[in-house]
Amino acid sequence: MNIAMNRIMKEFKEIVANESGGIDLKMPEGELTRSAPNAGSQSNKKDIFLTGSIEGPPDTAYAGARFHVDIIVVDTYPFNPPKVRFTTKIWHPNVSSVTGAICLDILKDQWAAAMTIRTVLLSLQALLATPEPDDPQDAVVANQYKKDRKLFEKTARHWSNVYANGPNAEPECDAAVKSLVEMGFPEEKARSTLSTMHWNTSDALESLCKG
Repeated sequence: MNIAMNRIMKEFKEIVANESGGIDLKMPEGELTRSAPNAGSQSNKKDIFLTGSIEGPPDTAYAGARFHVDIIVVDTYPFNPPKVRFTTKIWHPNVSSVTGAICLDILKDQWAAAMTIRTVLLSLQALLATPEPDDPQDAVVANQYKKDRKLFEKTARHWSNVYANGPNAEPECDAAVKSLVEMGFPEEKARSTLSTMHWNTSDALESLCKG
C-alpha cells in the first residue's frame, strides 16, 4: 500500500470517528484505485476516487442544503493536493455553474502536506459562507454577487432548493422557469439563462431564441 493509500485510509477513519461540522466522506464500492467517471485526462489508474459532501453553512443561501463533490486523490498525495469538483450544481462565485470546477487556493498553490481531505471539505464549507468574488471561477456569478447581493442570494437559494434539496423555495424563480419550459425550452437551460438575466423572463426568452 503506497503513501497516498495509507494516508487516505487513516483520514477516512478519523472523519468517520469524528462526524461533525456537516461533512461526510465515502469510499467507493470495490476497487479504490480506479479512474473517476468522466474525469478524462485528469485521472489515472493509480488515483483514488472518493466522494464527499458538505452541509450548507447556516445563515447563508446554502443553509439546509447538502452539496456533493468528487475527490480524486493523486498518487503523490499528500505532497500534492487532491482534485476536487462539485457534482451538485451550485450558484457561487468560486464554483463553475456549468462544470463544478472550484477556485480555492489550497487546491492549488497553497496546499501543504499537513492538510487533509477533512481540511478541504471544511474549507469548501467556509468558502460557501465567505465567497471571494475578486478571484472567481464563474465571472457571471461573481459579477452578480458584487452588483446585486439580494439577487445573488435569491438565485443561490433557488439553485440550492432545486439541486441540493435546500429548504427554501423561491416561487418567483420556479414560476419563471416553468413559463419557459412550457414554451419548449429545456428546464436546466431555462434556469441557467434566467439566472444570468436577473430572472427577467422577456430578456431570458430573447437570449434563448438568439442562442
